[in-house]
Amino acid sequence: MSDFRRVTDSLSVSPQVTEADMARAAAEGFVLVINNRPDGEDPGQPSGATIEAAARAAGLDYVHIPVRGSPGPDQVAAVQEAVASAAGPILAFCRSGTRSIVTWSIGQALSGDSDRETLVRQGADAGYDLSGVLPA
Repeated sequence: MSDFRRVTDSLSVSPQVTEADMARAAAEGFVLVINNRPDGEDPGQPSGATIEAAARAAGLDYVHIPVRGSPGPDQVAAVQEAVASAAGPILAFCRSGTRSIVTWSIGQALSGDSDRETLVRQGADAGYDLSGVLPA
């Protein structure tokens, strides 16, 4: 089972999830899964299509927004759009959860929805150091 790390009431991030995690995510009240992991990054990872099928079978919405390295403006905007249109709590994942929280937090900072101090604290509370990736 993956480690779902709560960032806000509406967003949690996780390292790589499994098919079984999708039923758990639905049971915990998530409505959307954002996959920030590119397919084929690791030979042992489940494909996006496999996770999508499990998510949809569990009644979850799913979007694949792959991020390689640092997120670009397109990925940040796509995550912002997915978050804004979600009808409830969101679970975002990648290999470790770092790209997911970084992509989301950059969007929050750029939009003015959250300030840097709050985002760095939320990241730390979830086990991620955002101090070096957010604009000062």
